[in-house]
Amino acid sequence: MAQPGTDSAQQWTVLSLLQWGSDYLKAKGFDESRLTVDLILAHVLSLPRLGLYLQFDRPLTADELLRFKALFKRRLAHEPLQYIIGETDFMGLRVRVTPDVLVPRPETELLAERAIEDLKRRGPGSQSVLEIGTGSGNLAIAIARFVPTARVLSIDVSAPALAVAGENLRSHGITNVDLQEADVFSDGLGGRTFDMIVSNPPYVSLAEYAELEPEVRDFEPRLATTDEADGLRVIRRIVELSDTALDPGGSLLLEVAYDQSRAVAQLLEQHGLREIQWHDDHAGIPRVVSAQRGAVR
Repeated sequence: MAQPGTDSAQQWTVLSLLQWGSDYLKAKGFDESRLTVDLILAHVLSLPRLGLYLQFDRPLTADELLRFKALFKRRLAHEPLQYIIGETDFMGLRVRVTPDVLVPRPETELLAERAIEDLKRRGPGSQSVLEIGTGSGNLAIAIARFVPTARVLSIDVSAPALAVAGENLRSHGITNVDLQEADVFSDGLGGRTFDMIVSNPPYVSLAEYAELEPEVRDFEPRLATTDEADGLRVIRRIVELSDTALDPGGSLLLEVAYDQSRAVAQLLEQHGLREIQWHDDHAGIPRVVSAQRGAVR
């Protein structure tokens, strides 16, 4: 079967294009090839994914084929699907994403779930949250939506990322999150303290960064991916910051790399944090850690 747009005599329908695209991606070694083509075509046709299956016989116009082909070629170049369609799902919420922010991942949903659980346990009146490195704002939005009595300060060193986060906050009508451009290595917090500090920091080491899949290495923001060091540079700073910014009894929650649990546990213990708990991702890897600041410092 000819490629879309190369044979004027070929009448492409939704079904034939889905079948061709899925087979083509699969032959090129891409995972989830059918899902990828479904989502690209649904985006081009402004349909929900289910709508494709209700219109299998629908013929595509020449303009629709050209737009599909342009997006399909971007995926062939390993650009993340989420950037191509401009959004993704996080905790059941639609979040806009651009190359200025990381693509939210299932591991970070685990971080969100643990933070939400902790805040609900605390109850209103002790739900001030500092989020370090907000990116698209996905984590802050989930916390704010599911714990509406919480008050979140989300900081990021990237102004473009904060712009994306701001758009997402507005689209969801979130009013209990404040955004601030700040660098944890140089900017203070004005003496403010919090009941919780939560972060999905850049934890990929410089040595491992070069080995990442092209979807991450070539397209996602380097600033949010690697700390340009051993993978623990930003984590050390966040734990250090918790000495003064985390209230007694407050919680620190972090997402970490697959091989960092031992080093991070030692770091937390060195700073007097207690009740250290590890939460495994779907692969059984310790991915999220939670700990508490003791009542007496």
